[in-house]
Amino acid sequence: MSDADASGGSASGPPANGPQAPESATAALVEAARESDLGLVVGTLLVIYAAATLLTFSDGLNSVVGLLETLTFLGLVYALTALALNLQWGYTGLFNIGVAGFMAVGVYTMGMVVRSPDPAFGPPGLGLPLPVGIVAGMGMAALLGAVAALPALRLKADYLAIVTLGLSEIIRLSLQSSTFDNFLRDTIGAGTGGGRGMGMPDNPVRDLFLVDGQAGTPTALGDLVFGVFGNDGLGISHPILIGWGYIAVLAAFLVAFYLILERLGRSPFGRTMKAIREDELVANSLGKDVNLVKIKVFVIGCALMGLAGILWFGSQGNVSPTPQFRPLLTFYVFIAVIIGGSGSNTGSVLGGIVFAAALFEGPRRVGGVVRGLIDAETPPSFADALVSLDPVTFLAYATDNIAPLQFVFLGIVLVFIIHRRPEGILGDRIETAAAVDLSERPNGGESDE
Repeated sequence: MSDADASGGSASGPPANGPQAPESATAALVEAARESDLGLVVGTLLVIYAAATLLTFSDGLNSVVGLLETLTFLGLVYALTALALNLQWGYTGLFNIGVAGFMAVGVYTMGMVVRSPDPAFGPPGLGLPLPVGIVAGMGMAALLGAVAALPALRLKADYLAIVTLGLSEIIRLSLQSSTFDNFLRDTIGAGTGGGRGMGMPDNPVRDLFLVDGQAGTPTALGDLVFGVFGNDGLGISHPILIGWGYIAVLAAFLVAFYLILERLGRSPFGRTMKAIREDELVANSLGKDVNLVKIKVFVIGCALMGLAGILWFGSQGNVSPTPQFRPLLTFYVFIAVIIGGSGSNTGSVLGGIVFAAALFEGPRRVGGVVRGLIDAETPPSFADALVSLDPVTFLAYATDNIAPLQFVFLGIVLVFIIHRRPEGILGDRIETAAAVDLSERPNGGESDE
């Protein structure tokens, strides 16, 4: 008797428990976008762009394009860093909360290697080419990752988190120290600048648009882009157009990050990482060298964090240890991974984009627009705003103090996510350690015998 006869159904009919057809064309489109990683990312960006355009439409095209550039830049750099963290936490279960420290090591090493030995201002450097500086930054971050992996062999969960947080703070305070700066100048001839920070080399993307990176002397590409979109065309300012050129570079690196981690996750090494995440004792009993895998994961992940730091802060003109590399940065990256779904690369990209637009930059922009529409005096304190019992007055206070209240908003959102959907946006697509997805096999992977 055939399987169809045994189940009492027709071979040509749909399975009783199979997926149902979408009810409408819109539902079909939404379902197709959800199943397509690229469709999810592009669709999310389009929604963000539409909201940002409505927010600044009355300010002119230059303001709209400038806001889109800012949101895209932040979304990409947070996605890059979230992917690096997802390799350690989402794939292997290693709780590294020293992300900011490894990013600082990468960008500071790059700056010391690339800066001129006799700069006009700031600490001296070694004067080597930029590619050498990037490789050196990744290598130094990887080296510190190997050092951090030593306690990772014996510590788990909370204890490992404390070690990595302590290491990150040691790095930040060392970079801020003038004594450490003088020591490096005396030993290797390059310094960190201490608490004053360090100037970064010129963004190489500028040279694609301007001769020697100088304003007013465009290259052939600069003539084309500035002529169509610049002051003589649509009226978009040159710095914004150059910023979009750098965004194209970031997008290329993001695709490379994603493909590398996808390839790594589907390899035998990746399956071992995910087996350690699920049950380290079982992975060890199956003959896997758990300690060696942890070291490799820390080294690779920290090297990617160092590169993310270079791409992010190396393009900002100046870096300083205290404002930019506080533990708060690590907290932001973790929120991005939690939003997207730990264990999913596509979720990390989506989480970075959503966090940057909706939780990091969005409240500030919306608060500024709302404050401009309110004709009310700002109360001197939260208590005064609360006892006024006037919603407009309270809103005026909230929009004038959006920065501190943003942390409250982040906490509320985080509690809501953990309570309602702890797996994140794409947490249901977490990659398993199995080499073959048994759920796609006939009879759920069971044999006919």
